[in-house]
Amino acid sequence: MLIIGIAGGTGCGKTTVVKQIIEELPKNEVVVISQDSYYNDLSHLTKEERSLVNFDHPNSIDFELLIAHVNALRNHETIDIPVYSFVEETRLAETITTAPKKVIIVEGILVLGNPELRKLFDMKIYVHADSDERLIRRLKRDMKERGHDLEKVLHRYQTAVKPMHSQFIEPSKEFADLIIPNNHYNTVAVDMVRTLIIEKLV
Repeated sequence: MLIIGIAGGTGCGKTTVVKQIIEELPKNEVVVISQDSYYNDLSHLTKEERSLVNFDHPNSIDFELLIAHVNALRNHETIDIPVYSFVEETRLAETITTAPKKVIIVEGILVLGNPELRKLFDMKIYVHADSDERLIRRLKRDMKERGHDLEKVLHRYQTAVKPMHSQFIEPSKEFADLIIPNNHYNTVAVDMVRTLIIEKLV
């Protein structure tokens, strides 16, 4: 079994890199776990109270459950991944039953910043993108997919996203085995990662 951690700032293109890595791998050999599924359950708070939560701080993530789930998969056990709604900003009642695979990819902005989670990774990757590019992507995503207005997105970026990136996410780059620039020149790095995975699968 190979466990890979992929981190990087909001809007850096982690999802794109993950897709590039796994697109030529056997579908039944890879499972992708998103840190976003493990935001704390905030159903006990009102919608207004949830909107005040700093979702870019490590405390917003249920790392205890995420670590337990990665360890369970490592021990060839099936897990039930929470389902999180970015529109409601809390967990939903349902879960997604997920079986262990030969390759487990854990992706999220903070996955390299947690020491206990980090030590479970056989390979650690950081996806780098220009801060202006990340802001543009964040704006488009939060307004189109999550129903947030421009003022809310910009306020959250200035008060939480940007300072948390500087404090927690950018420093986690030092733990990466590989840093991938998210542009059209990253094919060599992606091919390298894919080759390593394929060697492990053989």
